[in-house]
Amino acid sequence: MSGRRLTRRQVERIRELHENRRTRARERAARAADELEDLEAAEPGTVIAHYGASLIVEDAQAVLHRCLVRQNLGALACGDRVLWQRARDDSGVVVALEPRRSLLARPDYSGRLKPVAANLDQVLVVIAPEPDFNEYLIDRYLAAIELIGVEAGLVVNKLDLCDADRRARLEARLGTYARIGYALLHASTRTDLGLAELRTRLGGRTSILVGQSGVGKSSLVRALLPEREIRTQALSAATGHGQHTTTTTTLYPLPDGGSLIDSPGVRSFELAELAPGELDRGFREFAPYLGHCRYGNCAHTVEPGCALLAAVGRGELDARRLDAYRQIRDAAGKRPA
Repeated sequence: MSGRRLTRRQVERIRELHENRRTRARERAARAADELEDLEAAEPGTVIAHYGASLIVEDAQAVLHRCLVRQNLGALACGDRVLWQRARDDSGVVVALEPRRSLLARPDYSGRLKPVAANLDQVLVVIAPEPDFNEYLIDRYLAAIELIGVEAGLVVNKLDLCDADRRARLEARLGTYARIGYALLHASTRTDLGLAELRTRLGGRTSILVGQSGVGKSSLVRALLPEREIRTQALSAATGHGQHTTTTTTLYPLPDGGSLIDSPGVRSFELAELAPGELDRGFREFAPYLGHCRYGNCAHTVEPGCALLAAVGRGELDARRLDAYRQIRDAAGKRPA
């Protein structure tokens, strides 16, 4: 029995059952929230973590409260600013969502976008010499970050694995990103290389680190958050979820100001459905040339009078980046509806 493989239909059925259970749990929690009575006036708070049907909200005094959510608010995310009302037992109910200045989302199993983190100031993509990185993946990350309107940068981690020659080759591969204005931060948790600079970059901002498995993101988070375990214990006490709090998206205060959102699940970005031409904004170096092509519907492929192709020919734009743009655009166009 242990060697039996599930059919595709069985896998889909299991996913459907799990989703139905989660939906029923959310509906029960929302109905319970609507039935709460005798609440005090609403007060501001920040969503620190999300646990299915309930949230952990931090109040103005940095006290954590387990809260339910009104039915009409939709899906909330870590980092959301909310208004909540306190119940008699010091739990509460979120009654309003304040406007977001940014939202990072990713598709769930069914392809629907799921909020991950809100009110971000920057997203830093972590790469490393091992496992080797793929520039096309970096381009997809950066395009997605540009389109949600926050700062982006690269953290080159695990540099203790590089000798001088290997580091020089690494810098050459990443040179394009530096030339078009992306910050390149170097780090190693084994030698403490670059950690002070990284802390300065994070200070005073709400940030999240993303990256593929094995690049050392978790080690960086531990190094940047010396009191992370204390926060985790406080969350465990507030939720009753014990050690499970370490596997959910959580907002942590940084020692020098600002916040770092630790999200174990954010390892790749899939771009949402885009309007024609919208991906152009995801490639910042294209901006001076957009609108200058001979044809208004230019695909920047072989068209005569294409301003981007001409810029590549003059050495002003990187040909590989233009090719990455086409690949991302074409892949999005082939995605099933």
